Amino acid sequence: MSTLLFPADLLARATAIIERARSSGHKIATAESCTGGLVAALLTEIPGSSAVVDRGFVTYSNEAKIAMLRVPADLIADVGAVSGEVAIAMALGCLDASNADITVSITGIAGPGGGSPEKPVGLVHFAATRSGEPLLAVERRFGDLGREAVRMASVDQALSLIETLLDR
Repeated sequence: MSTLLFPADLLARATAIIERARSSGHKIATAESCTGGLVAALLTEIPGSSAVVDRGFVTYSNEAKIAMLRVPADLIADVGAVSGEVAIAMALGCLDASNADITVSITGIAGPGGGSPEKPVGLVHFAATRSGEPLLAVERRFGDLGREAVRMASVDQALSLIETLLDR
């Protein structure tokens, strides 16, 4: 089934991430909005991932971001859910609300609707943190590639951030 859900290259990278995290004693948690849990699903496709994956938060609504990750409501009101500031708050909230020491967050507009001139379809913000290390934040403008393509490109970017944190 996993080959139907995820491309082989992403499965290979997820396998390597699970092995590296297991050997170094790291736990991973995700905080996902526009990907709807795809990063957590990919990581848990790998046998033995229970030794590494602590939990995944699917915080699709603003209310979920506030309740589950303690993202300040006024931050969302001021800058919008699709912003670097909210991605950072999500990653830090995920760290606080989990037993993980590596977290990644994703918030964006996968489309086909929901975009604006300031925040077009394909805009996705990411943040990742590892306990005791500087936080990483990335903005990607994938363009209006279609919902599935934006979501898979976002999974790829999230894996890159986790890999970077494992390299530290």
